[in-house]
Amino acid sequence: MPNITGHCLCNAVRFTISAALGPAAYCHCTDCRRVTGSAFNISVPVAAAGFEIAAGQPKAYTMTADSGTELTRHFCGDCGAPVYTSSPKHPDTVYVKAGLLDDPSLVEPGHQSWVHSAVPWSEIDARLPSYDKASGQYED
Repeated sequence: MPNITGHCLCNAVRFTISAALGPAAYCHCTDCRRVTGSAFNISVPVAAAGFEIAAGQPKAYTMTADSGTELTRHFCGDCGAPVYTSSPKHPDTVYVKAGLLDDPSLVEPGHQSWVHSAVPWSEIDARLPSYDKASGQYED
């Protein structure tokens, strides 16, 4: 299996994965919304033994989630991008943020959780105006 690679927004933290990617989980819990600044979090489970930080040193924040599980969220200290989550409840697995993979086509959706907390705007209405690039409302 060829190595899968990824990195944070500023490229300071880079990683390689030499294990199979699990099915992506979409989490709608309040904590995940806050950590991503979006409607939900999308993470991909990977065997911890097959995950390696190739460059940089992520910072970490540990807390107890609504589920009662202790989670450590690892993120880039420079750009703030979330990189992966780990937990002593699942010591053999890390949960890599799907949007950081260099090849996003490798992500395969698996399930959603905490859907009772989903915000009504988490589903994108196909009738909304769509643009190939920026809509012109914001300067790039």
